[in-house]
This record gives sequence, structure tokens and C-alpha cells, in this order.
Amino acid sequence: MNSDARRPTVFRHKRDSVRRGRVPTTRSLAGVTVPDTLIVTQAIGYARQHAEPFLFNHVMRSWLFAVALAEANSTAHDAEVLAVSAVLHDLGLARSPEGARRFEVEGADAARDFALDMGVDDDRAQLVWDSVALNSTPSLALHKEPEVALCTAGTVLDWSGQGMEQLSEDRVAAILEEFPRLQMKQKFTTAVCAIVTANPATTYDNFARDFGERFVPGYTAPSTVDYLLNSPFKE
Repeated sequence: MNSDARRPTVFRHKRDSVRRGRVPTTRSLAGVTVPDTLIVTQAIGYARQHAEPFLFNHVMRSWLFAVALAEANSTAHDAEVLAVSAVLHDLGLARSPEGARRFEVEGADAARDFALDMGVDDDRAQLVWDSVALNSTPSLALHKEPEVALCTAGTVLDWSGQGMEQLSEDRVAAILEEFPRLQMKQKFTTAVCAIVTANPATTYDNFARDFGERFVPGYTAPSTVDYLLNSPFKE
């Protein structure tokens, strides 16, 4: 995460869609109105099954923060796509640290497969993929579709607190009470460092590199400048 995780201008962007703005069956969770549909229930169960408690609570808070931000900014969005994306956004971190690709891509593939298996059409499933794959790259995600931007904004808020000023203290407190942090800082660091140690090549171009450089002895990432200067061209 970085300073690009500020309040995104895309929140003001409302695209026409059959599903954006449609209100499905809802319920209240930590004082936030969220969709109460089969796919959302299944996504929550899937995340709970695959993630440690601290990580499950993180994705749930991220979802609730995302929905609260959408409400605060009157952002029309596909509520089910946002729910599935936010709740499943760390599947790659929850799985084996030895994945062949960066963990966001591993998680995005798994989340899209889940959505397709649940009967979601290709366009909405692709939004899920983009939301998960880009959730830790706010400099890109905050300028994409509302669902992608909101997923990242909610995750960033829970990660660093950026954007919290848009929500009331009572709302933030209610979400934290419902889904406690459970030593999130320490345990998230441990999980990322496990990936850095097991498969460092997947971490050179993303935020996991920062964890490797600070916490993993012997970790050395190549410089992107060298890729250019050592390319097999005459100039």
C-alpha cells in the first residue's frame, strides 16, 4: 500500500449497468447494509473455510469499509461483485505460499473460478478478477470501475487507515468490534514473509518486496533499471 491510496475520484463516476444501483435482498452487518444473497453467503463461507481467523476478519472488515465508503460517496455499484471481490481478495495469501505467480493473481484466479461456478456471467466474473488482482495496487485500481476501486479502497482503509476520515467513528468502531483485528499487523507480516521466503521471484514487482527487504535475511530484489540497461539492444 502507498500514498496513492487516497480518496479516489472514480467514486464520482457512475456507469450505466443493469446491476449497479439495484438493491438485492439485504441485511445489516455491524451496522452496514449489505446484500444477503446466496453468492454472498457462499463467498463468506468459502473465505472462512480457507483463511485463518485474522485474515477472515480482515477481508470482512475490508468489505464493510468498502460498502460504507460507497454509501458515504453515493457510489452506484454491483453489490454482489463488490462483496465477492472483497471477501475473497486474499485467497492467494490464504493458500500455500509456494504459488507460481504473485499471490494477488493466484487469488484472482480462484475468486473468478468461484464466481463462474456460482453462475456469474463472464463480465461480472472479470470484474471480480480485476478487483482481487489489483487490490494492493491502488495507483491503478482506484481509477478503474467502481467495484474495483471500492474493493481496493476498503482494503486500504483496513490496511493503513487511509480514507477513515470519510466514515464516522461509531461506524468504524462497530466494524472493528464485529470483526476484531486479532494481531493483524504481526500475522499479516508473517504471512507475506512466508511468500517472500518460499518464492521470492513472485515478489519483486509488488508490495511484498518491501516486507522481504525489511524482514527476510538474504532477500535481494533485482532492479528494474538493470532490466533496461542490460537489455540485448545496442542502445
